[in-house]
Amino acid sequence: MKKQLVIIGGGPAGLAAAVAAYDAGVRDMVVIEREEKAGGILKQCIHNGFGLTRFKESMTGPEYAQRFLDEVQKRGIEVRTNTFVTALSPEKQVTCRSEEGIFTYEADAVILAMGCRERSKGALNIAGTRPAGLYSAGTAQKYVNIFGHLPGKKVVILGSGDIGLIMARRMTLEGAKVECVCEIMEHSSGLKRNIAQCLDDFGIPLYLEHTIVEIKGDERVEGVVIAKVDKEKKPVPGTEREIACDTVLFSVGLIPENELTKGAALPLDPRTKGCLVDGSRETDIPGIFACGNVLHVHDLVDFVSEEAEIAGRAAAEYILCGEREKQLVLTSAGENVAYVLPQRVEKGRDVKLYFRVRSAFRGAVIRVEAGSVQKAYKRIAVAPGEMDNVTLKAADLTDADNIRVSVLREG
Repeated sequence: MKKQLVIIGGGPAGLAAAVAAYDAGVRDMVVIEREEKAGGILKQCIHNGFGLTRFKESMTGPEYAQRFLDEVQKRGIEVRTNTFVTALSPEKQVTCRSEEGIFTYEADAVILAMGCRERSKGALNIAGTRPAGLYSAGTAQKYVNIFGHLPGKKVVILGSGDIGLIMARRMTLEGAKVECVCEIMEHSSGLKRNIAQCLDDFGIPLYLEHTIVEIKGDERVEGVVIAKVDKEKKPVPGTEREIACDTVLFSVGLIPENELTKGAALPLDPRTKGCLVDGSRETDIPGIFACGNVLHVHDLVDFVSEEAEIAGRAAAEYILCGEREKQLVLTSAGENVAYVLPQRVEKGRDVKLYFRVRSAFRGAVIRVEAGSVQKAYKRIAVAPGEMDNVTLKAADLTDADNIRVSVLREG
């Protein structure tokens, strides 16, 4: 089957990209979603706080997703659910499997919007058995919010990612006792507002520079042993402490879902774990675009939608106008910056650069160097858990051969 545009993933990124591409003139498209209903992770995120940046109102995850589902339905965009994409070729052939069988789309352009997955306990090398009661925070969230099942009564959470923080509050509201949240880093990896609203408001302790060194129990979790870690993240002997619990939730990071990307022989950035892209979110293969959490992990869905619309409009331009020559400038991460995205930007166009800092501190200056242009932006505070951004005008890139972003302490 031939399609002008195939969008892989029906979460917030895929839906926003579809709407943007349609409004830019593309009508022959399909959104492929592996679950029963489109909406992605938002379907199980029943807490509020979504849409504050984009819609200037606080919405729940399902409400935010429904806004875009309504727009997709209003435009008559085809969405295929319960359909798995099994392969993507560099020639933009998308092989799918559903209850109807196996079939292939030949696309003029493809947008990758597969989202991300949670890092599991198996990646952490924690001593002990593997009893019942070990869950990723997202799995526990689905059990509670979708199926109405409480995984346990006494809970320890490892990792202070946003889902873990939100589940600390959710489990408490459902009657469980959250003993503590352990974070191996010296700072939380979640949003400041989630630390305040989910931990501080409920008196849940957050132990920074601590980790779980052993899980107790045979058939069911009976407790964990936590310990303080040194600067090399190794447990400090003598600081071990046992905490009784029947459930452990892991919120230890998200990994972009890029197995299809690797199958298409697209190179990945070792820092973001996603594709290398330019300002229009086009990858190294012309006509293949990437956006959302499959490109780099976002902390706000509002930014996912914004980025997806960039990819949707760019894909429509590629389909309707063909490939065009681009004069690209590389970006690079300077002092205290983990990564900058996009990895290359196009001269002659405005661009918004997204980046994350390596460490948290108050009183920061963002320094952007682009050839003869040097700019500084002040921030009250920066933290690794909160993605930041700056916008450069086309005029700022006139003589730039590299754009470097650094974050320094003020003064």
